[in-house]
Amino acid sequence: MTRDELVAQIKKKKSYLCVGLDTDLEKIPKSLLRHPDPVFEFNKRIIDATREYSVAYKPNIAFYEALGPRGWESLQKTMDYIPKDMFTIADAKRGDIGNSSSHYAKTFFGQMNFDAVTVTPYMGEDSVRPFLEFKDKWVILLALTSNSGSADFQLLESKTGRKLYEEVILRSQRWASPDQLMYVVGATRANTLAEIRKLAPDHFFLVPGIGAQGGDLEAVSKSGMNRQCGLLVNSSRAIIYASSDNDFVEAAGLESKNVQAMMSRCLDNSRFKI
Repeated sequence: MTRDELVAQIKKKKSYLCVGLDTDLEKIPKSLLRHPDPVFEFNKRIIDATREYSVAYKPNIAFYEALGPRGWESLQKTMDYIPKDMFTIADAKRGDIGNSSSHYAKTFFGQMNFDAVTVTPYMGEDSVRPFLEFKDKWVILLALTSNSGSADFQLLESKTGRKLYEEVILRSQRWASPDQLMYVVGATRANTLAEIRKLAPDHFFLVPGIGAQGGDLEAVSKSGMNRQCGLLVNSSRAIIYASSDNDFVEAAGLESKNVQAMMSRCLDNSRFKI
């Protein structure tokens, strides 16, 4: 999916909601476990409930890998089911030497046809470059995350006086344009998001942490939007596990509707023109 196509979806739906498909067999309703593929059955119903209010889906690959071959099958069926006008993100956090990264890229872009994949920048440009060789595909580079351990490395100062995550954002912009490169910036970092936006004024940010992790959607939107919205805000547990009972479909739909309504208001109050 191109940048123009993504922006068009945001305008059409007045939403920049990304639904995280972190599907855990221990958390889905027990009634689904009788299905031949309970993970796909759950995902299918969540997609049906949320597709009207969201523009993207983000399966966390760990939840599928942990199930072995059947998990990969569930993931592929999920990808096949997601509407083609939706932006799809493989939350895989890959990053390795060039030859290995090349095969990771072929997996998620060539075989499974995701639009984007999350990538760790720790090994540098040659570990990211293979993902950038695919036309109309995106790299979402980890920059500043929400987890408590992020301070161990991401906030360390480099010899330039900038923090490590700032170096990641600035240096990586030499590798690709804003039409192919996004950054992960955690929602619990809303207080620093305005400063991060100055470092990357034209790029999209994938912002996890809204909902269960305590991120503030209005603060994130105010600090992080640019003239093309520039945000994909992810919510996983708060939507897909809005209920653990048999009304989970209705609960997920209602939660995503409420998030979209707030996003619509944020868009109306922003520089982004619908």
